[in-house]
Amino acid sequence: MRGRTDGVQKKRVITALCCVTVFIVFIFVYYGSFFGTRMQHGASALEYGSRSLRKLGSSYLGGDEDADLGNKQEESSSKFGLEDGEDDIVPKSFPVCDDRHSELIPCLDRNLIYQMRLKLDLSLMEHYERHCPPPERRYNCLIPPPQGYKVPIKWPRSRDEVWKANIPHTHLAHEKSDQNWMVVKGEKIVFPGGGTHFHYGADKYIASIANMLDFSNNNLNNEGRIRTVLDVGCGVASFGAYLLSSDIITMSLAPNDVHQNQIQFALERGIPAYLGVLGTKRLPYPSRSFELAHCSRCRIDWIQRDGILLLELDRLLRPGGYFAYSSPEAYAQDEEDLRIWREMSTLVERMCWKIAAKRNQTVIWVKPLTNDCYREREPGTQPPLCRSDDDPDAAWNTPMETCITPYSDQNHRARGSGLAPWPARVTSPPPRLADFGYSDDMFEKDTEVWKRRVESYWNLLGARIKPGFPRNVMDMKANLGSFAAALKDKSVWVMNVVPEDAPNTLKIIYDRGLIGSVHNWCEAYSTYPRTYDLLHAWTVFSDIEKKECSAEDLLIEMDRIVRPSGFIIVRDKRPVVEFIKKYLPALHWEGVATADPESDSEHDEDEMVFIIQKKMPLRSESLRDFE
Repeated sequence: MRGRTDGVQKKRVITALCCVTVFIVFIFVYYGSFFGTRMQHGASALEYGSRSLRKLGSSYLGGDEDADLGNKQEESSSKFGLEDGEDDIVPKSFPVCDDRHSELIPCLDRNLIYQMRLKLDLSLMEHYERHCPPPERRYNCLIPPPQGYKVPIKWPRSRDEVWKANIPHTHLAHEKSDQNWMVVKGEKIVFPGGGTHFHYGADKYIASIANMLDFSNNNLNNEGRIRTVLDVGCGVASFGAYLLSSDIITMSLAPNDVHQNQIQFALERGIPAYLGVLGTKRLPYPSRSFELAHCSRCRIDWIQRDGILLLELDRLLRPGGYFAYSSPEAYAQDEEDLRIWREMSTLVERMCWKIAAKRNQTVIWVKPLTNDCYREREPGTQPPLCRSDDDPDAAWNTPMETCITPYSDQNHRARGSGLAPWPARVTSPPPRLADFGYSDDMFEKDTEVWKRRVESYWNLLGARIKPGFPRNVMDMKANLGSFAAALKDKSVWVMNVVPEDAPNTLKIIYDRGLIGSVHNWCEAYSTYPRTYDLLHAWTVFSDIEKKECSAEDLLIEMDRIVRPSGFIIVRDKRPVVEFIKKYLPALHWEGVATADPESDSEHDEDEMVFIIQKKMPLRSESLRDFE
């Protein structure tokens, strides 16, 4: 009996030791993921936890570590109404993330997908769609630049060359060496303007498309009638880069896939671009946004799922809009290409698209101007028309539908969008103003107000504005797009962001010949770090306070997006500005100018303007003056 008892006890001891070991390993793995190995200014780099920073005590927060810092910070951090002298707690410094996170895109992070074991359909590209971390897994550290980071080359030189140190990825140059995408030359990466389908240059390819459509002077802008273009599977965005000289602005779109740095190269070059994929969700743009969509060897299966991806393009195209498709299927060289061509041709015919031109491996379809063709289809024809209660402009986290979006009665009667040619379009009241109950007078007043405000901003920035800088600009709350309209004659482009819970004025912005996207600022934006030179935040912080989102998280996200030496213009209530000022040392930002707003409307009496510059990283090789 004694031997049996000893054996049982021994088994119990072993079992207990195993349990303790498993528990210790779990604690080590779980909490180990919160801390990086990088040390910067004496602070270890936190990786996760938007709230954990506030609960660490005096190592990161000022004040008495014995005090209840966590609760006090929770109560005060997201509120902007603190009186002077009130006991709020602000970090002395934010930690710096590990170097391996220098290109982190929080909502497009493959490691997060693996760690959270998300069940995604890879065949539908769900793994390339947005999947944001829960609050406890948000990064609360500052994203470091790569070693050797330099002030980016300025526009227009940046169209053709960038610093290799800023995007230290050369695999695309080797993989696409026969297609003239990009070439490594010493410290720079050079872009000859080629693509998979246009080895001899995007400019010649663009002229050939214009020639196919019989546009005058082989100019694709067609005397200002084509202004906004969507380039799907854009590569390094040379197609969009060469359209800019024709006063055409392109939303260059590609996922963070095996060629994951395509969009990063595009933005470093100063070309409008966005990380996105045709998967299961609508792209974050309203209906009838683009005059032309383009796909050159974009590796998209357009006939899958009853043509749902082509139907998404159909939603986004204006009446009479074009789809330029360059691919072997358009030429049908073998049996498989021929099969795809037949199925695609049958599908677009049922969608009422017509062939406008076809040459070599390029076909251009045109969308109808009215609903007549849809009404004449045989009953039961697939794909069906969308339900009357379907909102074609819903574009945030909205599933795609396998249906055709018919035109409104107004568009049907007008036989088109009724838009003025560019550049008159940017200041002409668009027809869709009526969707919001806005008058032409309100539109014109808004345009004038923002024209004066932008002039004031530029005066405050003064000598800090250089030729070709800033180039990439984001308006974080664009309303009618008048901020961007006021910058029309400057060498900038603007990503106009409309909050997902605000009136969907993005369709007004596209009708003005501008571009943008829908977004929720409680989440990270779909872009690489260090991709914008200037952020404009008009009442954005006041808005997220109403949503009870973390203002600190937004500050960290803005730091991720803006380039070193770039600017942030905050236009908000005075308590918001005072709140942000307290975080400048922790973020390594510098206050440039503070000003009371002009008395231009009854809505900004309690607003003020605060301009911030993000400092360059503390590395000797990156501290170069602007060229």
